[in-house]
Amino acid sequence: MRKLLVAGAVALAVSTAAGCGSGDSGDGAPKIPRTASGTLEQLARKAGCDPDVQTDAEELRQANCGSGEARYVLATFATDRGQAEWLDAADDYGGTYLIGRKWIAVGADKVVTRLRGRLGGTVERSSSHHSGSSGGGGHEEGAGSGHSGHH
Repeated sequence: MRKLLVAGAVALAVSTAAGCGSGDSGDGAPKIPRTASGTLEQLARKAGCDPDVQTDAEELRQANCGSGEARYVLATFATDRGQAEWLDAADDYGGTYLIGRKWIAVGADKVVTRLRGRLGGTVERSSSHHSGSSGGGGHEEGAGSGHSGHH
């Protein structure tokens, strides 16, 4: 069941990203806030999202936010282990992830970059479909952004 939820979230985000460029605004790097924490609803509010909750389970809460090219998925986890397992499964599908403590947002690169300006966190980009490697398929940005490195 978890694999299906991950696949659905990543497929939604990746299909949305297909039409998006990763153009830089050229106005310099934005100041990154301390990594946010809270419930799905609290994080959504900080992100400026009215969450459409798709999964409401004890171990995982997941919602769609935004629309069109600005669409992304926001997920919260009951445990660090649950978050790490979700991210490991999602890595098989590629994508851009904004990672905080017990939460992940996945969407188009420029959407995730914009969210980082509101939620803080660490951006990770994963290589695409089933590369044969496990874990560590991407790179991290923003050392010192408040993310401890423990998923």
